[in-house]
Amino acid sequence: MTRRPASRHEPLTVSPLQHPADGVLQYASIGGLELETGGYLPDVVLAYETWGQLDPDAGNAVLVPHALTGSSHVARGSSTEPGWWEELVGPGRTVDTNRYFVVSANMLGGCYGSTGPASADPDGLAWGSRFPFVTVRDSVRAEARLADQLGVTRWHAVLGGSLGGARALEWAVTEPDRVLHCGVIAATAASTAEQIAFAQAQLAAIRLDPDFSGGDYYNGTPPLAGLGLARRIAHITYRSEPELEYRFGRTPQGAEDPFGAMLPAGRGRYSVESYLDHQARKLAGRFDANSYLVLTEALVSHDVARGRGSLRAALAGTAADFFIAAVESDRLYFPRQSADLAAALPRETSVHHIRAPIGHDGFLTSVREISGTLKREVFG
Repeated sequence: MTRRPASRHEPLTVSPLQHPADGVLQYASIGGLELETGGYLPDVVLAYETWGQLDPDAGNAVLVPHALTGSSHVARGSSTEPGWWEELVGPGRTVDTNRYFVVSANMLGGCYGSTGPASADPDGLAWGSRFPFVTVRDSVRAEARLADQLGVTRWHAVLGGSLGGARALEWAVTEPDRVLHCGVIAATAASTAEQIAFAQAQLAAIRLDPDFSGGDYYNGTPPLAGLGLARRIAHITYRSEPELEYRFGRTPQGAEDPFGAMLPAGRGRYSVESYLDHQARKLAGRFDANSYLVLTEALVSHDVARGRGSLRAALAGTAADFFIAAVESDRLYFPRQSADLAAALPRETSVHHIRAPIGHDGFLTSVREISGTLKREVFG
């Protein structure tokens, strides 16, 4: 994705059944929001995009939540920019926008137009370090208000991968009467100790950057080095070891010589190091470090059973038909965790597998592996 953050915008309240151009960013004011951990945000705005048209009975709506550093731009639509799930969403695709009204909202706390740390507070100053803790449940409550404004009383499906899958699952539990089908792809019922550990290293990388300034860096230099390091750590977990070995091995980067200097700081890079440097620069050029912290903390706190008893008890009240899928080579969200989620559901549910060697990112790059089954079971 190349879309850049949007931290200032004019709110636009959307009337029900209004249908703007596909894939064009819009804004909805949803009012003040009390947050799960006690914080409060006044005048919350959600940035979102839509594709297709809502049927008169509002029965064809589909919500697609994005992953950690994704945006609402799921598909190209009327824009010139490709979407991050272009293989899955669009005219004639599995989620056929000729048939379905697709909605994707930038998560509360993000940096693509929704209220987040870079947004102005009531005094016109960036929230920065004062932006409150946001949970996945908070995002669902915010998105439910957006659905009300759009005239969507029940989603035909809520479908997402990774953090988007956590949000989809929370939708099915928090708003059971508003979700007919729930697609949870490369996601789990709760963040595990290892996932929290990987996230902690990323958060520390940002907070330890001298330019972070406690989160209040908007009038100075942003903590790009810390954000880049966080991305490097994360990206290693998004790809599998066999894929990294196959693509890079121990190959030097171009003419660089890893043994070409007397001191370590002056040596050339291996190609895998250059790859991580590239990923770091890409994210630092399009994402806000504070939003990375807010959304990562939300993912760390994800536990659909929190305050609801056991996982089985938490899922017992769901009314949706579930579509569960895992990437076979995923070393961040292991397939067995998807199996555990499926086993805890009140109705027998299979786990579908994305047979891709790439690792966690297979939910983005190889979604065609499950597109046929998804179409039959959810969008047929």
